[in-house]
Amino acid sequence: MALEYRAPRAYASAGVDDTVHLGELVAGCLEDGDVLVLTGGLGVGKTHFTKGLGDPHPVTSPTFALMAVHDGGRIPLFHFDLYRLEHAFELEDTGIFDVLGYEGACLLEWGEQFQDELTDEYLGVIISRVDGESLREIVLEPHGARAERLAAAVDDAVRAGEAA
Repeated sequence: MALEYRAPRAYASAGVDDTVHLGELVAGCLEDGDVLVLTGGLGVGKTHFTKGLGDPHPVTSPTFALMAVHDGGRIPLFHFDLYRLEHAFELEDTGIFDVLGYEGACLLEWGEQFQDELTDEYLGVIISRVDGESLREIVLEPHGARAERLAAAVDDAVRAGEAA
């Protein structure tokens, strides 16, 4: 089974390759200043999605470093893992405000807990297990005009891939 378009902004991933592929499709649509908020439980596939965003170097979650820069893709990706933060004032120490909304794109894992302090314009990417170990549902939730355009572009890319 390949990545499956289920409904506007909703996809089924049958495994790691599909999740990485969706990341690749999203990467092709990203513009400088885009913000992705990646949500899902531990081990659900967030890092695999991130691997697809365009850096040919090994990608791991920056849980202990808090931020990693992936600059091997079409545009730089600033990857933040906010899992270990407990309070909004800790965001200052991550460097997030230095890059958020500027050059490159920002990917925020566990960013939903600090959404009020970050930005109103973002594309939520929610990954959840559907059945057993491999099947995942990936849903895009756009917040703001640019995020709406990004979600629509991803939908178009996924549907074009199904038609091929």
